Amino acid sequence: MPRPVIDNPILNSPFLAPERHWVLDENGVPTGIHAEGRRSSAFIVPVPPSKHKQADQGSLDLDDSWGTPISNDYINEVRSKVAAWRSLGDAGLDRTVTPVTARLLRYWRDPDRQRRLFFCQIEAAETAIWLAEVAPKLELDRLRTLNAEANPGLLRIAFKLATGAGKTTVMAMLIAWQTLNAARKKRGSSRFTDAFLVIAPGITVRDRLRLVAEQT
Repeated sequence: MPRPVIDNPILNSPFLAPERHWVLDENGVPTGIHAEGRRSSAFIVPVPPSKHKQADQGSLDLDDSWGTPISNDYINEVRSKVAAWRSLGDAGLDRTVTPVTARLLRYWRDPDRQRRLFFCQIEAAETAIWLAEVAPKLELDRLRTLNAEANPGLLRIAFKLATGAGKTTVMAMLIAWQTLNAARKKRGSSRFTDAFLVIAPGITVRDRLRLVAEQT
């Protein structure tokens, strides 16, 4: 069956929450049909390639079996909870987060700011803030339990963004959020921190981080 030709693959604005997505077939290939709403998060359990069919190096054969998609139920649930909190607007900020955090979020969300942030960047920061300042203790206990099942002995919270989405900016947003709040809190408080460890995975990222440091 021939693959559909999609003249314009862009369905959503990068500055707004996704409202539509392309429907994929069983091999993960876009069908040319779009559906309303955001695509649910899922991860793929890869299927080992057949020993009798090896793709050429550098090729991408989308017709091969791409694995079994499994829904990221917890991520989808957190997305919904963060979206519900976001929908409360300024009133929700005043009731749930520190004044410093509220001021930062208003600045980041401002559509008229000089360099408008992508929705995915704001959502990543919102999720970190929601987990740290808004979510009930039972939610955090549940997160620790899920983390222990996947990665015993080391509590980690990660944010996954696509290439080019501005991960370095998100890192700066999180550092600013923690540092400014730590400066306003009483000495000895463990809720916020002003100490950070930044690990660059390669020379390119290291050089970009160095450039950011020189510009600040």
